[in-house]
Amino acid sequence: MENNFEYQNSTKVLSNSFVANVFMWMFVALGITALTAYLFGTSESLFKMLISEKPNGSVTMSLLGWIVMLSPFLIILVMSFGAEKMSASTMVLLYLVYSILMGMSLSFIFWAYTSASIFKTFIITSGMFGIMAIVGYTTNTDLTKFGSILLMALFGIIIASLVNFFMHSAGLDYIISIAGVIIFTGLTAYDVQKIKQIGMTGLDHNETMVKITIFAALNLYLDFLNLFLYLLRFFGKRN
Repeated sequence: MENNFEYQNSTKVLSNSFVANVFMWMFVALGITALTAYLFGTSESLFKMLISEKPNGSVTMSLLGWIVMLSPFLIILVMSFGAEKMSASTMVLLYLVYSILMGMSLSFIFWAYTSASIFKTFIITSGMFGIMAIVGYTTNTDLTKFGSILLMALFGIIIASLVNFFMHSAGLDYIISIAGVIIFTGLTAYDVQKIKQIGMTGLDHNETMVKITIFAALNLYLDFLNLFLYLLRFFGKRN
């Protein structure tokens, strides 16, 4: 009886430690992204590195701008398919580079929306994310089936977004935005519960565990970021 209690207590401590590490890495990446976005978004000289102005006055993406926009996707692929052969330090480095590149690409929102509305949306996102994270960590309900449905819905809005890229339908864009908020709000709870369960396995703090921690932090980072971007469509006041 006593041994069983000690085992449960030890498992809980390991789980809490793992979850804390995951959130720590998520906050590090979010901080880097926010700072980078602010620097590039409020500095005309830095922002001009991402765009190219033509003689007729039109503005397009510069070579660096295209690299910044496309490289995060490539980094995700490298981290996903090369994780086994990659060292933990390389994984951490790619994760940090990813957060910088995302910050550079998100700098565009400072030119599209007012700083006050961006800050307001960030606060709203933080509140929603925090509530759902608590729900995911404390609920006894298995969210596996719920998460599977949300992941399928996510693929659905990705396809709908690609279709709407050519259709330019305001109505469809509004529906996609609502669906995006619902999906990433739910995925936050699902991912936090999954992270808690991983922590309860009691894995050692070796290279593999570091990689798992970074991947888990990346999932939460993307949940927060996507929730923020979809909410910005509703609360963002355009310049």
